[in-house]
Amino acid sequence: MSEEIKSKKQKHDLEAGGSRRDYTEEDDDGSGPFDIVRTKSAPVHRLRRWRQAALVLNASRRFRYTLDLKKEEERRQLVAKIRTHAQVIRAAVLFQEAGKGLPGPGTSTLPISPTRTLDFAISSEELVAISKEHDRTLLQQNGGVKGLAGKLKSNLDNGVPGDETDLINRKKAFGSNTYPRKKGRSFWRFVWDACRDTTLIILMVAATASLVLGIKTEGIKEGWYDGGSIAMAVLIVIIFTAVSDYKQSLQFQNLNEEKENIQMEVIRSGRRIKVSIFEIVVGDVLPLKIGDQVPADGLVISGQSLSIDESSMTGESKIVHKDPVRAPFLMSGCKVADGYGTMLVTSVGINTEWGLLMASISEDNGEETPLQVRLNGVATFIGIAGLAVALLVLLVLVIRFFTGHTKDPNGQVQFIAGKTKVGDAIDGFIKIFTVAVTIVVVAVPEGLPLAVTLTLAYSMRKMMADKALVRRLSACETMGSATTICSDKTGTLTLNEMTVAEAYTCGQKIDPPGNKTLLPSTVASLLIEGIAQNTTGSVFVPEGGGAPEISGSPTEKAILQWGVNLGMDFLSVRSDSVIIHAFPFNSEKKRGGVALKLSDSEVRVHWKGAAEIVLASCTSYINSEAHVVPLDEDKLSYFKKAIEDMAARSLRCVAIAYTPYKIECVPSSDEELDNWQLPDSDLILLAIVGIKDPCRPGVRDAVQLCTNAGVKVRMVTGDNLQTARAIALECGILGSDGDATEPNIIEGKTFRSLTETQRLEVAEKISVMGRSSPNDKLLLVQALRKTGHVVAVTGDGTNDAPALHEADIGLAMGIQGTEVAKESSDIIILDDNFASVVKVVRWGRSVYANIQKFIQFQLTVNVAALIINVVAAVSSGDVPLNAVQLLWVNLIMDTLGALALATEPPTDHLMHRPPVGRREPLITNIMWRNLLIQALYQVTVLLILNFRGRDILNQKNDTSEHAFRVRNTLIFNAFVFCQVFNEFNARKPDEINVWKGATKNHLFMAIILIEVVLQFIIIFFLGKFASTVRLSWKLWLVSIAIGFVSWPLAAVGKLIPVPEKPLSEFFSRKIRRRRNSDDGEEMR
Repeated sequence: MSEEIKSKKQKHDLEAGGSRRDYTEEDDDGSGPFDIVRTKSAPVHRLRRWRQAALVLNASRRFRYTLDLKKEEERRQLVAKIRTHAQVIRAAVLFQEAGKGLPGPGTSTLPISPTRTLDFAISSEELVAISKEHDRTLLQQNGGVKGLAGKLKSNLDNGVPGDETDLINRKKAFGSNTYPRKKGRSFWRFVWDACRDTTLIILMVAATASLVLGIKTEGIKEGWYDGGSIAMAVLIVIIFTAVSDYKQSLQFQNLNEEKENIQMEVIRSGRRIKVSIFEIVVGDVLPLKIGDQVPADGLVISGQSLSIDESSMTGESKIVHKDPVRAPFLMSGCKVADGYGTMLVTSVGINTEWGLLMASISEDNGEETPLQVRLNGVATFIGIAGLAVALLVLLVLVIRFFTGHTKDPNGQVQFIAGKTKVGDAIDGFIKIFTVAVTIVVVAVPEGLPLAVTLTLAYSMRKMMADKALVRRLSACETMGSATTICSDKTGTLTLNEMTVAEAYTCGQKIDPPGNKTLLPSTVASLLIEGIAQNTTGSVFVPEGGGAPEISGSPTEKAILQWGVNLGMDFLSVRSDSVIIHAFPFNSEKKRGGVALKLSDSEVRVHWKGAAEIVLASCTSYINSEAHVVPLDEDKLSYFKKAIEDMAARSLRCVAIAYTPYKIECVPSSDEELDNWQLPDSDLILLAIVGIKDPCRPGVRDAVQLCTNAGVKVRMVTGDNLQTARAIALECGILGSDGDATEPNIIEGKTFRSLTETQRLEVAEKISVMGRSSPNDKLLLVQALRKTGHVVAVTGDGTNDAPALHEADIGLAMGIQGTEVAKESSDIIILDDNFASVVKVVRWGRSVYANIQKFIQFQLTVNVAALIINVVAAVSSGDVPLNAVQLLWVNLIMDTLGALALATEPPTDHLMHRPPVGRREPLITNIMWRNLLIQALYQVTVLLILNFRGRDILNQKNDTSEHAFRVRNTLIFNAFVFCQVFNEFNARKPDEINVWKGATKNHLFMAIILIEVVLQFIIIFFLGKFASTVRLSWKLWLVSIAIGFVSWPLAAVGKLIPVPEKPLSEFFSRKIRRRRNSDDGEEMR
């Protein structure tokens, strides 16, 4: 029933268009140059093709916020050069160490006269030599990692003291973790860019010629007006344009700085705290985990299966294993591919290769968006039409002028062959030429593609307040077309505030779960050992007492807190045993383990992970008498039932188990140890815990809002099906228990095992996918995209990167998301909240709607101005709107119009219609109806005034010149007021009440006021400048009344029904039919 209502709603909401079309990337190659529906990873030849096809008057301004293809290629070459240089230096050091007769190990020399400052026993130059050249000999001379930490007054366990004085001293001695940025463009650069507009240059040349001729013929007092007024108008246009563009660039600059401000965890005075990447100092001790970015050059202190992806620095996609002895060097900018560990920071900022690299390429080259490309197509089409009209006007006026058919306001012929002075003839031609050029200025809508950038810049700034950081501009608008959102459960739909709510151990339920008196001491100590060692979190107990501070992922924190409740002394337990090898938690296997060597040379392997997976590997458990007993069928059923019950109540179930291991079976060599697969069978179950993670408040409303907007929300989670089902019902993703059947709810491995054809069929129906791996998420995204969906997907883990990259919009989590996930994403959700994802959808739709409003407004002005001037020029040899007036109209239309309409905030109406199809026409039938009605009205009224104005205004007794100037001033004034009133109409293309919410948009109201005040000033005080005269109050009322009529006219017009099929489709079908019939005739 709801589907039926939705389809009916879609039929009547003509502005929205269809939500989906079958589409594959291959379709792009056969389509027009401006038809690129997905700029994410678009091939370079496609990007170059649309640039070459665009009609552009000012390339430096038009392409400012698109990807600079030339600079991008230069950037790639520069990166390759820096990488090669770094590798050559390292190769030279290795060759030196290995060569006979050359300085070998133990004979490496320190840098000449190093400058040691502020009591540190090592200089910045020495540290740079160690880290940049990966010089192990120099490292050993300084006492290895431990000796180096001592010289840096740092502790390998507790880090640096971290007080303000200490941090300032470190920055003075070794530099800060920043790099010199290329300065942003100055305001004068934007002024220069605005001056490079071809038409404005031509107008300036014409103005100069007119100025010289005017002064020569009429003297300086009167002769400067014509040329000077055009020059002044051009100057005002340039300044307005430059100010608007400069403010826009500052917004992008601020957003770029926000993107680079990564928050990192550091250990200072034994406490883990989060600081900005720019605040990291030499000597800092940093915990690293999978997905983190290495924030500075440094050395490995300790690591378990620590692997680093160095492709960002070396260019080779090779994962390098790191350990404190054989490969201790870490390079800034690289990513942790696997494992975890800690590092000592030795070089920061410009002293690292990454810093040098970023300082060289830090200029943001921009990127294009699909809407920007399409609007360049629209601008090109309109521009060509305008150019043709301008040439026609020029031709008609020149022929009329030189054949003696053009008369001045007094009725005298302006040019008589052989009698008119050459100077007067040239002056007459220049005036005609400037009018034609100004028509081109108005006709070629340079501001149209830039309006996208303006609305995106505005939206991005506002989205920051709504907890969404946009990394890719195109994602902003693509989100408006999203038809489905694949969301994680934990932290996105839920609060991510986890606590252990239930616990089963010794074969029974422990109530409350933190009651240690119910546990035998042997079980308690084994549990505490497993919790303390098999974790990437930590527990810090303040010296003065107080509650312990627990850090780590929400799941880790919940289990560590449970351990503390059971009496765990974190540091003491960790010092009792040594980790020999670790298998970090893996989202594919859903578990993680560690092998521990105890003081009595005993070895234990502890495992922790998804309850049913760990339980399946257990063959025994410890009973209440602390005896290890076999796990029989009854007990296994008991534990399985407990897991199902907890999952049904939306608890996340985690099992903890261990197994003893013979020390002689542990690999002895480092190489074997690195590849050792921890034993994961015949485990002894210690505990099963249920972790409560409540749903976020308001998430049900957010899901409902998406459903109403035609966006299907799907949950993709690593939790088991029962937990996923319970949360999905609570959130409203599943409507009822009846919906919780396959394939609506499916397990990852089931979906994975289907054929590609079956996956395409099933994907459409899936609402919940449980026990999914990152690869399952990727398969789902691919299947949905192939069926025509525009897919948004959320992710936080490193393994989510492929799905985030594959999706049309990748949404990474700002709090729990790894740096790898964030870098693969298009938008970062700063508060990890699903409600913020829905706000992004609203803003995405708002971008598209605002651009459509602006197009409707601009095309109305274009059509009206062109027709009025063409008809007047052809019929009477004169134009009612001169160059200066047209430049003012152009300013209203381009810069001020874009500011007013492109910054409209999103409305609730946007979320009550289906998504906008990516191939739907930009100019809908509703827009065509609105703009044609308004343009027709304006043209009719103003042409009547042009031809019959003297009679209508009863000016028979006035002189011809005065009557002519009053009439033209009234036409100009009425035309401007028509645009002012029409700006309100453009706000609501499909609603009768155009005033709704207008007063809340202060910027819109301020721009309307500015336009009216400036128009008043032009008419009253700048008559000579704009070729106008002062109007009586009656004529002012007439001007306002002509503009006002556009409101009731728009309201009546909106009652006229329009066809559902887009006009463009109707014409393209006709053309196709004609082509087919022509081909058929040729065949005969």
